[in-house]
Amino acid sequence: MNALPATEHAPKEFVLEVEALTVSFDGFKAVDDLSFYVDENEIRVIIGPNGAGKTTVLDLICGRTKASHGSIRFRDRELTRMKEHEIVHAGVGRKFQNPTIYEELTVFENLELSIPRGRTVFGALGFRRDQAVLDRIEEIAEFVFLKDHLKTPSAILSHGQKQWLEIGMLLIQDPSLMMLDEPVAGMSVGERVKTAELLNNIIKDRSVIVIEHDMKFVEDIAHRVTVLHQGKVLSEGSMEHVKNDPKVVEVYLGH
Repeated sequence: MNALPATEHAPKEFVLEVEALTVSFDGFKAVDDLSFYVDENEIRVIIGPNGAGKTTVLDLICGRTKASHGSIRFRDRELTRMKEHEIVHAGVGRKFQNPTIYEELTVFENLELSIPRGRTVFGALGFRRDQAVLDRIEEIAEFVFLKDHLKTPSAILSHGQKQWLEIGMLLIQDPSLMMLDEPVAGMSVGERVKTAELLNNIIKDRSVIVIEHDMKFVEDIAHRVTVLHQGKVLSEGSMEHVKNDPKVVEVYLGH
């Protein structure tokens, strides 16, 4: 009898494995025994009512908040033991809800400042604006719909364009996992459509976790949806599955 190939029963490998994650603030469990798993090239959207623990989950993954209990493994590295800058260097990038760009600088200058310059002082001092750098900036600017605005002061961009610029500033660092907190908040309908297009292109090379309240946008981008309520998973699956889950309708979508 021939032996089965070694990979026949190999466990599935995920980009991100969150298991039994818990964090308490003064006795209140903001995240309570939370587990979920993100695949390669997946857009995972986390939804739920205010106070459900959504942003806290991102804080835990990026090391801004330390877990009381549980595990966060990213490509077989335990993030709960790492500092914030180590997690960034490992390949995890995060965009906060409000754009954090340098408004006094141009689009080009914002993107140039975001290019990794090495992890040492000598790496930074050795940085040169060569053709490869210029090509990379132009490539990312085109990707985030800002190629025609490279010389534009960032302060005069629309709100949506500022969001795209910050996504570009993350992309130029080439993270394997990007986390975006309400990326289309305050955008026009047209900008939301283009942002959905952008995210669907982004995951050809990486995975993305998105926190969002706009259900139409979620339908346009989500591969899987995790619904949080009181720090726990209330429901998980396709958008079609969760929006028809009576528990989700009762505590979130019904309101």
